[in-house]
Amino acid sequence: MKNLSFKLLILLTLITIAVSAKEYHVSVNGNNQNDGSASKPFLTINFAAQLALSGDMINVHAGTYREKINPARGGESNSNRIVYRASSGEVVEIKGSEILSGWEKEKNGVWKVTIPNSFFGNYNSCKDLVAGDWCDNFGKNHTADVFLNGKSLYEMENIDKVRNSVPYAKCKDQVGSTYTWYCESDDKNTTIWANFQKSDPNKELVEISTRSTCFHPDKPGINYLTIQGFHFSQAATQWGAPTAEQVGMISTNWNKGWIIENNVISDSKCSGITLGKDRSSGHNVWSNDIGNVNNDGNIHYIEVLFRVLRNGWNKENVGSHIVRNNTIFNCEQTGICGSMGAAFSLIEGNNIYNIHQKNQIGGAEIGGIKFHAAIDAIIRGNRIHDNNAFGCWFDWMTQGTRISKNLYYNNAWMDIYLEVNHGPFLVDNNILLSPTGIGTQSEGGAFVHNLIAGQLVNLPDLGRFTPYHLPHSTAVAGLITIMGGDDRYYNNIFLGLGAEINKADIHNNYGLVGYNNAKLPVWISGNVYSNRALPYKNETDFIQNAGFKPEFKIVEEGNNVFLSYSTDEKGVDPNTRFVTTELLGKAKIPKEAFENPDGTPLKIDADYLGKKRSETNPSAGPFENPGKGEIKLMVW
Repeated sequence: MKNLSFKLLILLTLITIAVSAKEYHVSVNGNNQNDGSASKPFLTINFAAQLALSGDMINVHAGTYREKINPARGGESNSNRIVYRASSGEVVEIKGSEILSGWEKEKNGVWKVTIPNSFFGNYNSCKDLVAGDWCDNFGKNHTADVFLNGKSLYEMENIDKVRNSVPYAKCKDQVGSTYTWYCESDDKNTTIWANFQKSDPNKELVEISTRSTCFHPDKPGINYLTIQGFHFSQAATQWGAPTAEQVGMISTNWNKGWIIENNVISDSKCSGITLGKDRSSGHNVWSNDIGNVNNDGNIHYIEVLFRVLRNGWNKENVGSHIVRNNTIFNCEQTGICGSMGAAFSLIEGNNIYNIHQKNQIGGAEIGGIKFHAAIDAIIRGNRIHDNNAFGCWFDWMTQGTRISKNLYYNNAWMDIYLEVNHGPFLVDNNILLSPTGIGTQSEGGAFVHNLIAGQLVNLPDLGRFTPYHLPHSTAVAGLITIMGGDDRYYNNIFLGLGAEINKADIHNNYGLVGYNNAKLPVWISGNVYSNRALPYKNETDFIQNAGFKPEFKIVEEGNNVFLSYSTDEKGVDPNTRFVTTELLGKAKIPKEAFENPDGTPLKIDADYLGKKRSETNPSAGPFENPGKGEIKLMVW
């Protein structure tokens, strides 16, 4: 009877929630004096966001919404959340920009407009320079961007470079870089000059980003939100340093349990999505610490870490987000970034490309995904390509993290870069096709069943003490430098393709020869090496064919991606081992096993495509039994 009564109570509670939950409608033809029903919708999303309670849904209909959404509250649990969604089958754009009209022609494609500063509201993006710790702005870039028919122009540091526009050497789009702009502001007005080449801005759509974000709660405690199906673009976002409040076009701001899915996110001045820390634990503490005797950014971040812990950084309060199936492009710093706030999160099925393409901002913190402290996070099944930066950069406290079944290609720097982590972290079943596949300035990693076309960079870091944690926890266990080693490489394929390497550069190699002098022990077996790729000196059960030069090709057909690569038809397969928690052991420094986030043992029992692996002699690389000769597979 007690069990029956309890079940009835749960059922009645769920029925009560369902009955009391409301669905608010928003339309560009609505009115905030309406009741928010389907027949009488609101005009703005933010108005509905001030009313929504746990269990409610905000259904937004087709159109363009130029506003910042600052939700007043969140849901109560993962199953009782507040949902923001674009109405099914409708295109809903949320823009951080305003239309800029009234241009006056000067000459040679150059136009000018003067607008009152009140046009910007309480934030003038033409007065705010991109700035922050580890940021190089080259002295010119404001958070504002000017767009012609949806394409951003290149900001110049003086009016002469607008009037005499020439291609910008550091970017790929040489023609596009001749579309330039410059601004000046005084106490009353802002004047903008732009070179639109042969276009008439009064006959085209010209926009300027004016809002620092599109979706961002100003306070913590806004948990369990879902953001689904929107097109976000053109926000004047600021640089997201790990020591700063990180505000992207969509920003979780130190909250828990958000689901950000099926959105199109583009043209952020800095970052698309941020899962970062808040301002209360410090904001650009290194660059703002003027006159301090300690000029070490490393120490400043350690100080931020301990402030964050005192502010309640743990699994109960922060992180556990899901970011899935989004398309993210044309953001100049990162597609997704997060310091501390990405812990315990799932990043899955996202297509991230064309990050840092304009190359007008420099510094660290740049990549398709850039995370600090992605504790127990899973980065799985993403397509990360054509970024003029790192594909993924995992910096500090990458512990319990799994990077699995991702597709990387045409990334300018490295596909995966792991900086000053002590592990354990697992990199498995990835396709890494850029000139440099892996860079590791870490220890305690496991690299399993990957296909690596290009180089591998491996180096210690004896100059920085960085944290490691208790297993599956944010609690700090200690700090230590990176000695190098304590890595495992099982069942990978190294194609050995790319340019000749300067022999004086001891850190860049094809294959695993760079581990020959590792300080800590390494465990390496079952790998395949072709062309220039070389095995580790003490490796067992490997196959090497220096005379075989494989070929690979990526073909994009609509939304699908195909990979073809050649294998040695006469080659034999190596003796491999089935990879499990038991085989991988424990990372030396944190003394933590390679296991699932819930502490259960793991086993690499499926390949990139989900095919079951042999438990006696699994195939090397990300595909189980792919065959011999030229292999062609749909990989996205």
